[in-house]
Amino acid sequence: MQIAELEERTGVSRHTLRYYEKEGLLTEVARGSNRYRNYPEQAVRQVNLVRQLKELGFSLREIREVIEALRSNRIDCAQGAKLMAEKRTAVEQRIRELQAVSELLSREQKRLELSAAQQCR
Repeated sequence: MQIAELEERTGVSRHTLRYYEKEGLLTEVARGSNRYRNYPEQAVRQVNLVRQLKELGFSLREIREVIEALRSNRIDCAQGAKLMAEKRTAVEQRIRELQAVSELLSREQKRLELSAAQQCR
């Protein structure tokens, strides 16, 4: 598939797709005789994996390590478990931060609703 189709199917811009390719996050990208990139079907899964890992807080370096380990079937379980634990801790911290923001917004909403109700009297 050409880059326009990959862009459409993943929601990732062609600029970002080219960057992922340059960084080794997308593999097996061939060029046709017309010099256009020709992405395999698995590129959709690769891009979605990169997006999901980024959303979980993985850096591109960490994502590259995970992808390279998956490609070579050489996953160091202890190192992988440690990385997952670190990321889970970061996600849990982010959840606590978001809950605090949600509580603040809820208090402000209630304060404003009360104020609006009093102004209508």
